[in-house]
Amino acid sequence: MGQTARVSAVVWTAAGSLLAWLWLLLCQGFFWRTDVRLPPRRDPEAWPSVCVVVPARDEAAMLPAALPSLLLQDYPGRAEVFFVDDGSSDGTGELARELARLHGGLPLTVGSPGEPPPGWAGKLWAVRHGIGLARARDPEYLLLTDADIAHAPDSLRELVAAARAGGFDVVSQMARLRVGSAWERLVVPAFVYFFAQLYPFRRIGKEGTRTAAAAGGCVLLRTETAERVRVPDAFRHAVIDDVALARAVKGGGGRVWLGLADRVDSVRPYPRLHDLWRMVSRSAYAQLRHNPLLLAGTVAGLALVYLVPPVAVVAGLAAGSAAAATTGGLAWLVMTGTYVPMLRYYRQPLWLAPLLPFTAFLYLLMTVDSAVQHYRGRGAAWKGRTYARPDAVPDEG
Repeated sequence: MGQTARVSAVVWTAAGSLLAWLWLLLCQGFFWRTDVRLPPRRDPEAWPSVCVVVPARDEAAMLPAALPSLLLQDYPGRAEVFFVDDGSSDGTGELARELARLHGGLPLTVGSPGEPPPGWAGKLWAVRHGIGLARARDPEYLLLTDADIAHAPDSLRELVAAARAGGFDVVSQMARLRVGSAWERLVVPAFVYFFAQLYPFRRIGKEGTRTAAAAGGCVLLRTETAERVRVPDAFRHAVIDDVALARAVKGGGGRVWLGLADRVDSVRPYPRLHDLWRMVSRSAYAQLRHNPLLLAGTVAGLALVYLVPPVAVVAGLAAGSAAAATTGGLAWLVMTGTYVPMLRYYRQPLWLAPLLPFTAFLYLLMTVDSAVQHYRGRGAAWKGRTYARPDAVPDEG
């Protein structure tokens, strides 16, 4: 009787997982599709002026592969780069000047904001300084991009054309992250897959929806909108600044678009699991608004959706229960199928798709670790700078 009850519990739990996957497949904005790319665009009659703002802290290793791609943008209008050296100790600012002298291209201004005051995340303080420098040029658009992002020569042109044609206040592309090491192949495509599951790209670009997100590595922002919704002052303590920016813009009546990039790439390597772990865990609990109930719900949800299917298959085969094995197998099959498009986008072998439960388990552990670090008082970090818990950060009005 006891074994029968256990098998029955496995069957019902696997059925719950299968229902969850059918709902995700059909009702979560078709998050698993990877065809959301730059919207239809056409060249404007007159190209607006753009200022590019690049916050950077200890990025000397990344700059040679990234900064020249910005300086050499093939943009028909007036454009200028404002590079903000945020207290680097590796010569980042001087290297940026040297690369500008070597490659030419767009004018480059290097500034330094000093240490952020209480209540500010360091990266956002650097962004604020860069926007302040750019304001003197009175640009119509700002391109906020990271120092580890390489852009194709027509990247700026394509972003501006899409923004003008679609009437968007924000056009953001999720840069294609580097996938070279074994751990990158296992973890990186899943990172983008999970992000799209939380913020379905189709819903972000649709008017009348509340879903809002951007990808901080490549955000084209209308300057008038930035001033109206107070970017970045309105979310100066945010760890996940790109999502906060999109919410501020959409909440202020602006239009936001986010999609996958074809020719915008991150050059930052994450060769070890430790590197990827730090990338995820530094902001995972912030994503849950530092709420223990949301953490518990997330852990339970990850377990039900991603871990139950393979467990049900193994338990069903071991107990001779065709119902448990079949139900778990169907859920695992749907899961695997939804992951295939992302693997194709990253040009990875499809045999990685059935391993998604293992990757999800790693993300579960990273999320728990993020909460543990938070309650140990270590807070979030960006480039060697640690920030206090949000509830300990004073609001300076």
